[in-house]
Amino acid sequence: MKKYPVYSVQNFSCNDIHRDFYVNTFTEHLKNHSFVEEPHRHDSYLMVFFTKGSGQHEVDFDQFEIKRGSLFVLQPGQMHHWNLSKDIEGFVIIFSQELYNLYFGQKKINDYNFYHSIQNRPEMVFEENEISKICPYFDLLIQENTQDNKYQLDKLLNLLDCIHIEVARKYGETYSHQTHSYNIKINKFESFLEEYFRTEKLPSFYAEKLNITLKHLNRICNEILQKTATEVITDRVILEIKRMLIDKQLAINEVAFKVGYEDYSYFSRFFKKQTGLSPTEFRNTMR
Repeated sequence: MKKYPVYSVQNFSCNDIHRDFYVNTFTEHLKNHSFVEEPHRHDSYLMVFFTKGSGQHEVDFDQFEIKRGSLFVLQPGQMHHWNLSKDIEGFVIIFSQELYNLYFGQKKINDYNFYHSIQNRPEMVFEENEISKICPYFDLLIQENTQDNKYQLDKLLNLLDCIHIEVARKYGETYSHQTHSYNIKINKFESFLEEYFRTEKLPSFYAEKLNITLKHLNRICNEILQKTATEVITDRVILEIKRMLIDKQLAINEVAFKVGYEDYSYFSRFFKKQTGLSPTEFRNTMR
């Protein structure tokens, strides 16, 4: 049975000094790591920027077209794979949360909204005038990475953060809700949801953790995400179930147990109500 792998930065980087940071051109990346075209996950953060070529990128069961200017940001645990044209070119960066947070101290990687799981849209498309502004940072990353200079990791991380700033500006323009005053509560809701969704499915639990009423939590979710709090929780649970179902080494009743359902019949009905397929039918649609 097929098991979908989880890759660490070390699977790509052979540099013992910078084991938690990897950067490469996409062409060279594929030469040495062709396995990334098959479905897999990362336990680190991933950014890919395409400068030439086309194809499809599937991220957590959503399909995205690849073209010049496509930039993707993925969080740890997201399932993805590619279908790429032969003339594909671009850049790939993989780095650990621990490395970033330790280096920048008070500034954390999750301060960038485009990495948030509830709000996250993994794709942005940069126009020609925007490509010319962000591309030099990728070029400098590649150049620095091929040299053996003093303070190399410092420069690599600061160049990465320059890219993050450009992406954050673009993301803020594209998705205007990022500046909304409710974002602080949404971000906290997200953190609690990631911690507790396997055991806590009721929105009242999260409202209590946030010290707000359930009515106010629903108001925030509707304003920012156009969903109820229950729908946000359900979407997160369903996503995790789908991620686990495609790992065929896990029995379906094990999947149910891992997301907090001891009653298999209820779990199966819940999944079918949300997706239109039984867990077995969904698993059989996966390659």
